Formats: sequence, structure tokens, C-alpha cells
Amino acid sequence: MDQFVRLKYLSVLYLSSNNLTLLSLTSPNTTTSLPMFSELGLGSCNLRQFPNFLTQQNQLVYLDLSQNDIHGEMPKWIWEMSFDTLFLLDLYFNSLTGFHQSPTLLPWSNILFLDLSSKLFQGSPPIPSSSIMVYLASNNSFTGEIPQLFCSLSSVRVLDFSRNNLGGIIPQCLSKASKSLSVLNLNVNNFHGPVPQAWLNGNKLKMINLGKNKLTGKLPRSMARCRMLEFFDIGNNQIRDTYPFWLASLSKLKILILRSNRFHGEIKSGEFNSVFPKLRVIDISNNGFIGFLPSSYLESWIAMKSFHVEHLSYMQSSFYYHMFMAGLTIPDEYNYSMTLTNKGIKMEYTKILEVFMAVDLSCNKFSGEIPESIGNLKGLELLNLSNNILVGQIPTVIGTLTNLEALDLSHNQLFGRIPWQLRQLNFLEVFDVSYNHLSGPIPQGRQFGTFPNSSFDGNLGLCGNPLSKKCEDLEASPPPSSSTFEQNHGVGLEWRGVLLGFGIGFLVGTGLGWVVVTRNLKWFAITF
Repeated sequence: MDQFVRLKYLSVLYLSSNNLTLLSLTSPNTTTSLPMFSELGLGSCNLRQFPNFLTQQNQLVYLDLSQNDIHGEMPKWIWEMSFDTLFLLDLYFNSLTGFHQSPTLLPWSNILFLDLSSKLFQGSPPIPSSSIMVYLASNNSFTGEIPQLFCSLSSVRVLDFSRNNLGGIIPQCLSKASKSLSVLNLNVNNFHGPVPQAWLNGNKLKMINLGKNKLTGKLPRSMARCRMLEFFDIGNNQIRDTYPFWLASLSKLKILILRSNRFHGEIKSGEFNSVFPKLRVIDISNNGFIGFLPSSYLESWIAMKSFHVEHLSYMQSSFYYHMFMAGLTIPDEYNYSMTLTNKGIKMEYTKILEVFMAVDLSCNKFSGEIPESIGNLKGLELLNLSNNILVGQIPTVIGTLTNLEALDLSHNQLFGRIPWQLRQLNFLEVFDVSYNHLSGPIPQGRQFGTFPNSSFDGNLGLCGNPLSKKCEDLEASPPPSSSTFEQNHGVGLEWRGVLLGFGIGFLVGTGLGWVVVTRNLKWFAITF
């Protein structure tokens, strides 16, 4: 650090996100000639403690210490640093355990952005000043209840306390406190009692994530006033209610997760003419829904009817915050995230591509036949109808869902043959029709050469590879020619090699990378 502090007029220094190790001052007590920084970016600099020279900084506007390895407690002097000037403090992903002197109220009077995420903080979360716009405190060990004072944060846009040990009842005032709030994430805590009831007209909420708590009661009908809502997760709670038809007014909704609650009753078609035209992911698995799958309801999911990629983008809430004293306007975004069972594995999506589409209706009591309208959802990558009471034959139109990577129809009462049209699903990586009443030859070739025996278990009438039972009737319907398929479905695949189970079109958000292939192969982008 010596080479920089000699520059006495230096006020802006960014060293973040390199492969650097920042060394402390050789003479840390010699502070009289230190420059006064206004912006200081020291993220990912292999720091193991707070730099001593920060004790003398009283003009900082921007301080980034994220993704270091700073241990122990936050020192007492941190609260006296740049008391009136600090707008942004980023401590994301360190090894801090708490506060030397735990403050109830944070001292920075003009703070706009505070990130305390991914640390080991304990106790009650400290309360920032009313100027705060973005408060991130996920992945800690905060305990107790959310103080009522958080309801007085009139400028807050993002409030994220996900993955902590907070409990008690979610303050009712959060639903009516501030019309500026865009993101409320309380996922994975120990909250109990009802969902806040008094959601106001004109609110700007785009994301509400209350999943994985112990919430009870019914969903408040006032949530229909959240007209800007794009992401709603109430999964893994103890909500006892019927299907929330009244949410149909949320025309911007993209993600709906009601998984693992006590929802019940029928989902009748015809309740509304248009329901969730922008919906891309719906997970209502592990509930008590009954009746037929609502055919006309599926018809209204317009966004799922096509797969169109101009550029890769993530589902997120975007915003700006203005640092007037520094003359800075900083754009930022909050990426939506979710947990979803995909290909039999519970997967954490830290980012969600706009083109990702999934329907999970499994583990309910749906009956009747699979509606033909399912064939209109051309953008689907994941379809899970397992563990229901579905009857009839597998619709041949499923063979037109050429984006499918995972299809699970297991544990139903389906009968008849497996349609040979399913051979056209070149990107299918997981296929499961086990424990039905299917019969006849298993389609051969292409992806069907990659599925294990377990995909067909419990169907005594099936025969052919990979099963040991040979078929007496080998006159299965021949597959269509490639030209016929292209004419009918408007795809121009120039490469039709068997993909050997790798599902080369897969979109997996595991943080390792993304692979995207368009079906006309005009471009092929791989980013790691």
C-alpha cells in the first residue's frame, strides 16, 4: 500500500477483482501524510484484516472490501469512519463473526448500499438510517425477530435477510411500509404465523420470497395488488388454501412457486381468460390438488409457447442509486434465485436465464388424461407430472416439445404404447415413465439408447431395449422422416447426431457455466 499512499492527492483507487495481495503499510502509525480517499475498491485483495489506514479516512463515499478473508469482529472504530459521507459499504463474503460493539442503529447517516452477506454475523441485524436503498444480509446467523424499525425505511428498495435464523412473526407493517420496496427476500428462516396481510395499491414489489419458513394460514387476497410482481415463492411452508386464482391479475409474473404446502382443491379451467401470460416457471408440487389438469389454463401461458433467444439475460430487478456528494449514479441489479428439482436433483439456481421454462405439477392427486394443450408449450425444458392419478395414453404432441431435457410421467396410471414421436426429443436427458401400465415396444435409437432400465420399471407390458424382455410384435410405427418433421414444426436442424444423454441444449444454472444452443443453430454460444 506504500506506493499509493505517497500520492497525497490520490482520492480514487480501485484494485478490486485482480489476482493481487494487498500488503499493509510498512509504517502503519505514520498517518499524517496519508491521502484522503473518496472511493476505495479493495475487493478480492486477499485481505485478512481491516487495513489500519482506514481509521484516518473521514471522506470515504465508496468502500469495497468484498470477497476477502477478513476475520473476527468488526472493530469499534469502523462506526466512526466517514460518518457523514459514506454511501456504499460492501463487506460481502468475508469471515466476519460480529461487532466489537453491536450497534442497534448503524451510524452512517447517508448510507445507500450495505452488503453484509455471506458472513458469520450473529445477534439481531443492525438497523441502517432511513436513507438506505439496498440492504443485503443473507447467509448469516442473525437471530431474533425483524425489528419494527425496518418498516420506517422509506427509501429501501431491496431487503434481503434470506438464509438466517430469524424467527417470530413477519412484521405486518412490511406489507404496507414503503412503496419503494422492490425486493423482499426472507427465504430460509424460521418465521411462523400468517403472511403479512395489508399489501397496498401502487406498491413496486417485483420479488417476494417467503419460501422455506413455517408460515401458516391462507394467502392474503391483498397480494393481488402487487401488480409489478415477477417472482413469488411461498414454497415449503404450511399454507392451507385453495389455488390462488385471484393472482391472475399479476400479468408480469414469471416465477410462481407454491411447492410443499397444504394447497388443495381443483384448478378449474375457465376461471379467467388470461392467466400469467409471462409465466416461465411454475412449481405447485407436493400439495393436495385434485381434478383434471386445466387445459385452457395451460393455454394462457403465452411465454412458454416459444423459444426465442436474441441475447442471454437473467431474471432480475434493476435499479439505480445516486451518490450526490460524489457525483455518481451507479446501476445495479438483484438477480432472482430459486431451488428446483430438475432431472431428479434438487438444484440451486443462483441466476435464472429468461429462456428457462419449467412446469412441475408432481406429487398431487390430479386425475384424467394429459391434455393435448400441453403440446403448445414449445419452450418447456422440464415437465414433471409424476406421482398423480393420470390415466389414458401419453399424448403424441409431447414429441413436438423439442426443447425438453427432462420428462417425468412416472407413478401414474397411464396405459398404451410409448409414442415413437418422443424419439424426436433430441435434447432429452432424463426420461421416466416407470410404474404405469404401459405396454408394447420401447422406441429405439437416438436418446432412447441412453435411458436406464429404471426409466421403464413397473410396466409389465413393455419390451425391447434396454429391458431384457424381447418384443414379439416388432412392427412399431416407423419414425417420421426428417423432412416431414421439419415441415410440420418449422425447425431446421442441420446436426442430428445422437446426443448420448448429454443433452447438449441444457441450461443449467449451477454457477459453473451456461451452454445454449438454438434449434436452428444460427449461433452457438458457450460461456464459462
